[in-house]
Amino acid sequence: MNLGYKMLVLDMDDTLLTDDHIISEKNKEMLLKAQDEGVMVVLASGRPTPAMLSFARELELDRYGSYIISYNGGTLIDMADESVVYSQSLSVKNIHDLYDFASHNGVDIITYSSDSIYSESHSKYIQVEIDITKMHFDQVADFKKAVDFDGVKCIMLEEPSKLQEVKPLLEKAFPELSISFSKPFFLEVTQTGIDKAATLARLSEITGIKQEQIIAVGNAGNDLSMVEYAGLGVWVDNVTPELRHKADVIVASNNDDGVAEVVEKFLLKKEMQLEVM
Repeated sequence: MNLGYKMLVLDMDDTLLTDDHIISEKNKEMLLKAQDEGVMVVLASGRPTPAMLSFARELELDRYGSYIISYNGGTLIDMADESVVYSQSLSVKNIHDLYDFASHNGVDIITYSSDSIYSESHSKYIQVEIDITKMHFDQVADFKKAVDFDGVKCIMLEEPSKLQEVKPLLEKAFPELSISFSKPFFLEVTQTGIDKAATLARLSEITGIKQEQIIAVGNAGNDLSMVEYAGLGVWVDNVTPELRHKADVIVASNNDDGVAEVVEKFLLKKEMQLEVM
């Protein structure tokens, strides 16, 4: 039954979404029921805002007056009117410096405008991001010349073993920036102090929902901050192995309706649980 939790915050890829990048029927059914019970459902993803909106609408977050957290916490959107409540970007200089670092260390880098992905290169990992986001890809001849605007985040992309070597170098070179893995081959960089937990704390203030009344569900390093921040931190079973011990609860995988399990166990009234079962 609902133990006093009033907000459910969900990572998307490999958590809410199946490996086919869809919301399962059971997850959708349970999330709509939770919202009918007064629970605020929030999507929190490393995805750009445009790549989250269709899923937010599918879950009717606009009708229930909820929010989405995009770009790993870089932007907070009010789904009632899709307005930007909060946004914090990397400066042009930040992005150009990150490009120089990526070039020196032999990894690809991408960044975003409001509707496009920018990179000088194309790889199988960049294609993964194109396929996930469905955003326009602009492969440019001169990254620094083309990217003359602030951007919410950058991603460095390469074989996982290479990125594991690069991450400590990146942290040493840019101690003022927030750095985390969203996938083994995606090393994400956002502005100082920006992560999912920081923006979730802002949302807590806006809504009046207390930290201890929040459940956060994720599967990867860029979810760790919000999983540790929430009153109840949850991993789906396909969590990155080295993070497995860093949550309160582990539920079924993203392909086995783990999010629905969270709703059934912690959010629905007892009589509704019996009805579902």
